[in-house]
Amino acid sequence: MAKLTKNQKLVAEKIEAGKSYTLAEAAALVKEVTTTKFDASVDIDVRLGVDPKKANQMVRGVVSLPNGTGKQVRVLCLCTADQEAAAKEAGADHVGLDDYIEKIKAGWTDVDVIITMPAIMGKIGALGRVLGPRGLMPNPKSGTVTNDVAKAVKEVKQGKIDFKVDKAGIVHTSIGKVSFSAEQIVGNATEFINTLIKLKPASAKGTYIKSIFLSSTMSPGIKVDPNI
Repeated sequence: MAKLTKNQKLVAEKIEAGKSYTLAEAAALVKEVTTTKFDASVDIDVRLGVDPKKANQMVRGVVSLPNGTGKQVRVLCLCTADQEAAAKEAGADHVGLDDYIEKIKAGWTDVDVIITMPAIMGKIGALGRVLGPRGLMPNPKSGTVTNDVAKAVKEVKQGKIDFKVDKAGIVHTSIGKVSFSAEQIVGNATEFINTLIKLKPASAKGTYIKSIFLSSTMSPGIKVDPNI
């Protein structure tokens, strides 16, 4: 059996096996047990009592984290010429249309979010093969297809994220950085969990939120009491 490193021993001593922590305890603990030299992301995994194979139990939505994500989100806004100035002022990193469509066709995807307008979706549909596998395809449900592109850009820059339950019934997303205070992590986690609760499908029976785990990029998961 491999020997534990000094840091691994420290983590093992701090996290009690099988214990469910309050959200506040878990937020403080994830900061304590993260030993990376970089500012690691804080992730949350929520297992839901849904069957994602059924269309009426697919959980998908957006949430604006009150304390932001701590990430520099690179935004491309594909819009008409009359909206370009507003998109740039709102903070978009790249703004344009046909020239960027050609770049994407050639394989360029050096962005985190793409925002566009309903009238332009016809042109963007052909980019599905490139954008789809990378999770970059604009979608009205996530607020990335809108006539108010400036507002959408601003919201993404301030901490708006979209999420979707995976095939295993788990929703996974980042809700901040280890450099955040425990209170900021709790605030973001609470907003995210409350959003999931609001999205509970009417057809979902039994326990909806089955488990919650908080972790950082390199830390083990910390079990959170779902009855927060």
